[in-house]
Amino acid sequence: MSIKNTRNLSKKNQISKLASIDRKARIGSNVKIEPFALIQADVEIGDGCYIGSHAVIHNGARIGSNCSIFPGAVISTFPQDMKYSGEATTAEIGNNTTIREYASVNKGTNHSGKTVVGNNVMLMAYSHVAHDCIIKDHAILANAVNLAGHIVIEEWAIIGGMSAIHQFCRIGKHAILAGGSLVGKDVPPFTKAAFLPLKYAGVNSVGLKRRGYDQNSIHAIQDIYRLLYNSGLNVSQAVARIESDIPPGEEKDDILRFIRSSERGVMKGVA
Repeated sequence: MSIKNTRNLSKKNQISKLASIDRKARIGSNVKIEPFALIQADVEIGDGCYIGSHAVIHNGARIGSNCSIFPGAVISTFPQDMKYSGEATTAEIGNNTTIREYASVNKGTNHSGKTVVGNNVMLMAYSHVAHDCIIKDHAILANAVNLAGHIVIEEWAIIGGMSAIHQFCRIGKHAILAGGSLVGKDVPPFTKAAFLPLKYAGVNSVGLKRRGYDQNSIHAIQDIYRLLYNSGLNVSQAVARIESDIPPGEEKDDILRFIRSSERGVMKGVA
């Protein structure tokens, strides 16, 4: 990422004279900034980015290359956390990430020092990412998804529109949540989650096929979740059976690691 002070902007940049950009902001090449965008001093914007009209990028923003920040989006504002006392923290956005209209990403607190949105992520309109969240690569938050603080969204997870997720929850890789979900427990990898209260709704087999998982891997994942959710065993008993009965594999390791490290507990199955 080639960053230069705004006093030496590349001729290839398309920056409106009506944008408000602090002279200390560090902006790469081939960047387009539309009228009435506001960019503060302690900001880094990588090459090839688009910053829409009325977008607001506050101190602590670290934006990678080829990102699109659409009109009205707000990046790196103060956390909505009563414990925040003005400490210098960041909101870090990876490469090739899209943040649509009026989405917001708060910076971190002294708990972790940063909020992180990974590469190739899509935050749709009106979504909110609170302080100290981590959103990993290729994840999608649909319109008006709201994340409380300290949430982890793993790779390729998809969160349906208008869902709300409780602080410190985790959403596993390749999981998909129905629109309007209310999430108070961890959602394990490769699963579908739906209903109210939120429950296991099967394996995300369609998504896994699209991402190159073969049928053997998908069947192994289904066998694991049959033991966890359809065997009548409690979680500890199901984990022991998964460990003994399911052949070794990366997906098995991912699921067991996720369950064993869960602090809030995993979502329930359908009774």
